[in-house]
Amino acid sequence: MTDREQLHRDGFALLRRAIPAEWLGDLRAVFDAGVKPADQWPVPRGMDWCHSLLDSDSKIQAVCRLPELLAVVGELIGERFFLSQVEGREPLAGGGHQQLHRDLSAQRPGDIVNAIAYFDDYGPENGATRIVPGSHRPDQEAPPFDFNDESRSVQLSGSAGDILVFDADLVHAGSLNSIGARRRSILISYFSEPLYASHLETVGLRSIRMDTTDRFDPSDFACSSYQE
Repeated sequence: MTDREQLHRDGFALLRRAIPAEWLGDLRAVFDAGVKPADQWPVPRGMDWCHSLLDSDSKIQAVCRLPELLAVVGELIGERFFLSQVEGREPLAGGGHQQLHRDLSAQRPGDIVNAIAYFDDYGPENGATRIVPGSHRPDQEAPPFDFNDESRSVQLSGSAGDILVFDADLVHAGSLNSIGARRRSILISYFSEPLYASHLETVGLRSIRMDTTDRFDPSDFACSSYQE
Protein backbone atom coordinates (compact mmCIF):
# COMPACT_ATOMS: atom_id res chain seq x y z
CA MET A 1 0.00 0.00 0.00
CA THR A 2 1.38 3.43 -0.94
CA ASP A 3 1.52 6.36 1.45
CA ARG A 4 -1.22 8.02 -0.58
CA GLU A 5 -3.53 5.00 -0.34
CA GLN A 6 -2.93 4.73 3.39
CA LEU A 7 -3.68 8.44 3.88
CA HIS A 8 -7.06 8.11 2.19
CA ARG A 9 -7.81 4.81 3.95
CA ASP A 10 -6.97 6.13 7.42
CA GLY A 11 -8.17 9.72 6.95
CA PHE A 12 -5.21 11.26 8.77
CA ALA A 13 -1.44 11.68 8.82
CA LEU A 14 0.80 12.44 11.79
CA LEU A 15 3.76 14.52 10.63
CA ARG A 16 6.51 14.00 13.17
CA ARG A 17 8.59 17.10 14.07
CA ALA A 18 7.26 19.00 11.06
CA ILE A 19 7.74 22.35 12.82
CA PRO A 20 11.40 23.42 12.98
CA ALA A 21 12.61 23.05 16.57
CA GLU A 22 14.04 26.57 16.59
CA TRP A 23 10.53 28.00 16.02
CA LEU A 24 8.94 26.42 19.08
CA GLY A 25 10.06 28.95 21.68
CA ASP A 26 8.62 31.85 19.70
CA LEU A 27 5.42 29.93 18.96
CA ARG A 28 4.83 29.22 22.66
CA ALA A 29 5.39 32.90 23.45
CA VAL A 30 2.89 33.95 20.77
CA PHE A 31 0.35 31.48 22.17
CA ASP A 32 0.71 32.77 25.73
CA ALA A 33 0.50 36.41 24.64
CA GLY A 34 -2.74 35.81 22.73
CA VAL A 35 -4.70 34.06 25.48
CA LYS A 36 -8.13 35.62 26.10
CA PRO A 37 -10.65 34.61 28.79
CA ALA A 38 -13.47 32.38 27.59
CA ASP A 39 -16.10 35.10 27.97
CA GLN A 40 -14.21 37.61 25.79
CA TRP A 41 -14.78 35.71 22.54
CA PRO A 42 -17.78 36.44 20.24
CA VAL A 43 -18.94 32.89 20.92
CA PRO A 44 -18.13 31.78 24.50
CA ARG A 45 -15.48 29.06 24.76
CA GLY A 46 -15.45 26.09 27.11
CA MET A 47 -14.18 26.94 30.56
CA ASP A 48 -11.89 23.90 30.74
CA TRP A 49 -9.87 25.07 27.72
CA CYS A 50 -7.48 27.96 27.23
CA HIS A 51 -7.96 29.77 23.89
CA SER A 52 -5.46 32.05 22.17
CA LEU A 53 -6.08 34.66 19.46
CA LEU A 54 -2.98 34.46 17.30
CA ASP A 55 -3.99 34.04 13.65
CA SER A 56 -2.29 37.23 12.39
CA ASP A 57 1.17 36.34 13.73
CA SER A 58 3.74 35.72 10.98
CA LYS A 59 5.30 32.65 12.65
CA ILE A 60 1.85 31.07 13.10
CA GLN A 61 1.11 31.74 9.44
CA ALA A 62 4.42 30.11 8.51
CA VAL A 63 3.38 26.94 10.35
CA CYS A 64 0.08 26.90 8.47
CA ARG A 65 1.99 27.10 5.18
CA LEU A 66 4.63 24.43 5.76
CA PRO A 67 4.96 22.59 2.41
CA GLU A 68 4.77 19.14 4.02
CA LEU A 69 1.52 20.11 5.72
CA LEU A 70 0.00 21.67 2.59
CA ALA A 71 0.90 18.58 0.56
CA VAL A 72 -1.19 16.37 2.83
CA VAL A 73 -4.06 18.87 2.98
CA GLY A 74 -4.09 19.15 -0.81
CA GLU A 75 -4.14 15.39 -1.21
CA LEU A 76 -7.11 15.05 1.14
CA ILE A 77 -9.15 17.95 -0.27
CA GLY A 78 -8.26 17.21 -3.90
CA GLU A 79 -8.92 20.72 -5.27
CA ARG A 80 -7.93 24.35 -4.70
CA PHE A 81 -8.26 25.32 -1.07
CA PHE A 82 -7.68 28.17 1.37
CA LEU A 83 -6.66 28.63 4.99
CA SER A 84 -9.91 29.37 6.81
CA GLN A 85 -9.02 29.62 10.49
CA VAL A 86 -6.29 29.09 13.07
CA GLU A 87 -6.78 29.34 16.82
CA GLY A 88 -4.70 28.43 19.85
CA ARG A 89 -6.12 25.78 22.19
CA GLU A 90 -4.89 24.14 25.38
CA PRO A 91 -6.74 21.82 27.80
CA LEU A 92 -6.50 23.11 31.37
CA ALA A 93 -5.66 20.90 34.35
CA GLY A 94 -8.61 18.60 35.00
CA GLY A 95 -10.27 19.61 31.72
CA GLY A 96 -10.15 18.99 28.00
CA HIS A 97 -12.06 15.71 27.79
CA GLN A 98 -14.36 15.51 24.78
CA GLN A 99 -16.74 12.84 23.56
CA LEU A 100 -15.76 11.33 20.24
CA HIS A 101 -17.22 13.41 17.42
CA ARG A 102 -16.88 14.50 13.80
CA ASP A 103 -16.37 18.12 12.71
CA LEU A 104 -18.19 17.26 9.45
CA SER A 105 -17.62 18.24 5.84
CA ALA A 106 -19.80 21.01 4.42
CA GLN A 107 -20.86 20.35 0.82
CA ARG A 108 -19.07 17.13 -0.11
CA PRO A 109 -16.98 14.55 1.73
CA GLY A 110 -13.41 15.78 2.06
CA ASP A 111 -13.99 19.50 1.51
CA ILE A 112 -12.67 20.44 4.97
CA VAL A 113 -9.38 19.32 6.51
CA ASN A 114 -8.19 20.16 10.01
CA ALA A 115 -4.72 20.11 11.50
CA ILE A 116 -3.48 20.26 15.08
CA ALA A 117 0.08 21.55 15.46
CA TYR A 118 1.56 20.76 18.86
CA PHE A 119 3.84 23.25 20.62
CA ASP A 120 4.45 20.96 23.62
CA ASP A 121 4.98 17.22 24.04
CA TYR A 122 1.63 15.44 24.26
CA GLY A 123 0.34 12.11 25.54
CA PRO A 124 -2.47 10.46 27.51
CA GLU A 125 -1.66 12.39 30.69
CA ASN A 126 -1.96 15.95 29.30
CA GLY A 127 -4.96 15.75 27.01
CA ALA A 128 -3.65 14.33 23.74
CA THR A 129 -6.02 13.78 20.83
CA ARG A 130 -7.85 10.48 20.31
CA ILE A 131 -8.76 9.36 16.78
CA VAL A 132 -10.58 6.46 15.13
CA PRO A 133 -8.62 5.58 11.97
CA GLY A 134 -10.73 5.00 8.88
CA SER A 135 -13.91 6.38 10.45
CA HIS A 136 -14.26 9.25 7.95
CA ARG A 137 -15.76 7.08 5.18
CA PRO A 138 -17.99 4.43 6.79
CA ASP A 139 -19.52 1.71 4.65
CA GLN A 140 -23.07 2.52 3.58
CA GLU A 141 -24.25 -0.72 5.19
CA ALA A 142 -22.54 0.03 8.50
CA PRO A 143 -24.65 1.09 11.49
CA PRO A 144 -24.32 4.67 12.72
CA PHE A 145 -21.12 5.27 14.67
CA ASP A 146 -21.54 4.96 18.42
CA PHE A 147 -19.67 7.96 19.81
CA ASN A 148 -19.70 6.39 23.27
CA ASP A 149 -17.74 3.37 22.01
CA GLU A 150 -14.02 3.93 22.57
CA SER A 151 -12.95 0.44 21.49
CA ARG A 152 -11.50 1.60 18.16
CA SER A 153 -10.04 4.90 19.34
CA VAL A 154 -6.28 5.43 19.33
CA GLN A 155 -4.65 7.74 21.86
CA LEU A 156 -1.91 9.75 20.17
CA SER A 157 1.35 10.77 21.76
CA GLY A 158 4.39 12.56 20.47
CA SER A 159 6.70 15.52 20.61
CA ALA A 160 6.45 19.28 20.29
CA GLY A 161 6.59 20.11 16.59
CA ASP A 162 4.34 17.27 15.44
CA ILE A 163 1.29 18.07 13.29
CA LEU A 164 -1.82 15.89 13.06
CA VAL A 165 -3.68 16.38 9.74
CA PHE A 166 -7.13 14.83 9.37
CA ASP A 167 -10.32 14.79 7.31
CA ALA A 168 -13.06 16.73 9.11
CA ASP A 169 -15.26 13.60 9.07
CA LEU A 170 -12.70 11.54 11.00
CA VAL A 171 -13.99 10.65 14.47
CA HIS A 172 -11.73 12.27 17.08
CA ALA A 173 -11.70 13.99 20.48
CA GLY A 174 -9.54 15.75 23.01
CA SER A 175 -8.66 13.94 26.23
CA LEU A 176 -8.45 14.79 29.92
CA ASN A 177 -5.40 16.76 31.03
CA SER A 178 -5.07 14.82 34.27
CA ILE A 179 -1.64 16.12 35.32
CA GLY A 180 -1.96 19.76 34.29
CA ALA A 181 1.12 19.79 32.05
CA ARG A 182 1.18 22.34 29.24
CA ARG A 183 -0.25 21.11 25.92
CA ARG A 184 -0.37 24.20 23.73
CA SER A 185 -1.43 23.70 20.12
CA ILE A 186 -3.07 25.45 17.22
CA LEU A 187 -6.15 24.12 15.48
CA ILE A 188 -6.00 24.93 11.76
CA SER A 189 -8.87 24.60 9.28
CA TYR A 190 -8.51 24.42 5.50
CA PHE A 191 -11.59 24.69 3.23
CA SER A 192 -12.06 23.85 -0.43
CA GLU A 193 -12.41 26.96 -2.58
CA PRO A 194 -16.21 26.64 -3.17
CA LEU A 195 -16.77 27.17 0.57
CA TYR A 196 -15.33 30.70 0.56
CA ALA A 197 -18.68 32.54 0.45
CA SER A 198 -20.01 30.68 3.47
CA HIS A 199 -16.67 31.17 5.23
CA LEU A 200 -17.00 34.95 4.88
CA GLU A 201 -20.42 34.89 6.55
CA THR A 202 -18.95 33.70 9.87
CA VAL A 203 -15.52 35.35 10.12
CA GLY A 204 -16.72 37.66 12.90
CA LEU A 205 -18.15 34.84 15.00
CA ARG A 206 -14.89 32.94 14.63
CA SER A 207 -12.67 35.95 15.49
CA ILE A 208 -10.77 35.66 12.21
CA ARG A 209 -8.45 38.61 11.59
CA MET A 210 -6.02 37.13 9.06
CA ASP A 211 -6.21 37.52 5.28
CA THR A 212 -7.91 34.43 3.82
CA THR A 213 -7.65 35.33 0.12
CA ASP A 214 -4.62 33.13 -0.62
CA ARG A 215 -5.38 30.04 -2.68
CA PHE A 216 -3.40 26.81 -2.69
CA ASP A 217 -3.45 24.26 -5.49
CA PRO A 218 -2.69 20.64 -4.57
CA SER A 219 -0.31 20.32 -7.52
CA ASP A 220 1.85 23.14 -6.13
CA PHE A 221 2.60 21.26 -2.90
CA ALA A 222 2.35 17.61 -3.90
CA CYS A 223 5.32 15.62 -2.68
CA SER A 224 6.50 12.38 -4.20
CA SER A 225 4.91 10.37 -1.42
CA TYR A 226 1.43 11.39 -2.60
CA GLN A 227 1.87 11.17 -6.36
CA GLU A 228 0.73 8.28 -8.50
